[in-house]
Amino acid sequence: MVASEVLLERDLQTLIENNMDAFFGVRFLKSEYVITNGRMDSIGIDENNCPVIFEYKRSSNENVINQGLFYLDWLLDHKADFQLLVADILGQDTATSIDWSMPCVICIASGFTKYDLHAVNQMQRNIKLVRYQKYGNDLVLFEHLNAPAVPPIPLNNSDFPNSSAAKKSGDQKTHLEKLSAAPRELQDIYHSLCDYIESLGDNIVPNQLKLYLAYRKTKNIICIEIFRKMILLHLKINPDDIELEDGFTRDMRNIGHYGTGDLQVTIRTAKDYEKAKPLLNLAYNVAQ
Repeated sequence: MVASEVLLERDLQTLIENNMDAFFGVRFLKSEYVITNGRMDSIGIDENNCPVIFEYKRSSNENVINQGLFYLDWLLDHKADFQLLVADILGQDTATSIDWSMPCVICIASGFTKYDLHAVNQMQRNIKLVRYQKYGNDLVLFEHLNAPAVPPIPLNNSDFPNSSAAKKSGDQKTHLEKLSAAPRELQDIYHSLCDYIESLGDNIVPNQLKLYLAYRKTKNIICIEIFRKMILLHLKINPDDIELEDGFTRDMRNIGHYGTGDLQVTIRTAKDYEKAKPLLNLAYNVAQ
């Protein structure tokens, strides 16, 4: 099938806003979000509670990347405004759980140049380029052109609107700090684990957040935390689909935890890591 004419920009925006969770794993918040010096095309929040800005390229000479970067910087300087928006639409609990360590800009267009790709790689910001193509009347293909690997933004207690959230997240050691403090044997298992996950397919990408590492396709499929004595995985697997083993696998439905996924896997040894591989394969295969 040959790609046909491009969608009208407004039609594309409406399509994405109506299907944002299915297409990108993002909960839609608002269209044409007005700020001091402009308006963001679409804005949402992902399953890690990180803000996501969508910008659509309306013309060939529009610099949608710089525009998205400007909006991202504005958002980081006006966190309280975004928290009020989230509280109004998704509730106060979600607003107090916003993770500002990895906000994202998704730029969508029918085409990008090699200079666009080079530019976002040099910016060291979480900016993703997505090219779309229309096929016939009913099909649209979204192609992710880059997978930015950028460090999380350092946070402080002012990023959290109440003292309990600050104590829980702001004063806690980051994922990378915990990794550095873990025993060498556990670090080796961790790196082997990451290498194995990344070998599952070209469409799985890491997302380094402040408190955990998430691997995702369209949505998170595996989240990783590391401690001094163990590695915890949370997998997007229905716990009813496997036989739980005490001390190794646990049903986390209705139990609060960092990351996403209802099945928890505890890895303490290289033997546990080998035993976890079939579950990693299952998480990858059942994910969107």
